[in-house]
Amino acid sequence: MLRRNLLGAIGLATLLAAVPAFAQEQKVIAVSIPAADHGWTAGVVYHAQKAAEEINAAFPNIEVIVKTSPSATAQVSALEDLSATRQPDALVILPHSSEELTGPVQSVKDAGTFITVVDRGLTDPTIQDLYVAGDNIAVGSTTAKFLVDNLGGKGDVVVLRGIPTVIDDERIQGFEEGLEGSDIKILDIQYANWNSDEAFSLMQDYLAKYPHIDAVWANDDDMLLGVLEAIEQSGRTEIKYALGGNGMKEIIEKVKAGDAMTPIETPYPPSMIKTAIYMTAAQFNGQAPVRGTVKLDAPLITQDNADEYYFPDSPF
Repeated sequence: MLRRNLLGAIGLATLLAAVPAFAQEQKVIAVSIPAADHGWTAGVVYHAQKAAEEINAAFPNIEVIVKTSPSATAQVSALEDLSATRQPDALVILPHSSEELTGPVQSVKDAGTFITVVDRGLTDPTIQDLYVAGDNIAVGSTTAKFLVDNLGGKGDVVVLRGIPTVIDDERIQGFEEGLEGSDIKILDIQYANWNSDEAFSLMQDYLAKYPHIDAVWANDDDMLLGVLEAIEQSGRTEIKYALGGNGMKEIIEKVKAGDAMTPIETPYPPSMIKTAIYMTAAQFNGQAPVRGTVKLDAPLITQDNADEYYFPDSPF
């Protein structure tokens, strides 16, 4: 399984096997990511900055520059500035939106830059040299299979979606496929925009609308926090499970503690940005050309293995 150990197995091992830094040409890796507008992106910023600190300290021939942007428009401007002022040898980018960033990233590529795309793919995947992402379909299907097994194959569930993106579509696809063949019914499924407050309001609506709910799936942990608060305030006792996804440390803590309502989790770690940066650095420092697609697993996190996925110093 490609978890946090992927960083050590691929990134550090390759870099440490590199030829001496003094014999190599100076390289610049630009990292362009969204600003920390919710928990998961805060984790992305944290891990990107950590990767930059570690690589810059260890390898004098590589400079990693991290730029955060609050919007797609700002990210396009940031790319233009980086291209004009630093002419990076590699770009590691987690796009705000696929459509708006595809053209600008193509322009960077045309200048001879190595392109690593993380999480949200571009509309033209031929632009990327390397793609690193989690398995969104597995995030949904792993959760659904747990519910099928633990609800005895029957029951009523409500679902909270994120925002209209391929990521969200894939999670819902995996969840629905995971329920196939069971008698579990999805009572309702609506968007809460990966936002805790909106999820709280939507869950209140679900609770008012449906007198009996066996389980809730919020396909992101920020939303799950709002769901749990709404359930607690309602006093409803028939809800057996409220589950999320992504691996937020507050949710992992619940799993570690054996919480009855949230006993499992599925990872979609923001630390994937760190893996991507290290793999890109290996392209220059490890004499090991890196190309292709890396998809991180989304295994079931339980009380038995939760410590492997717990990052107490991360904001997420």
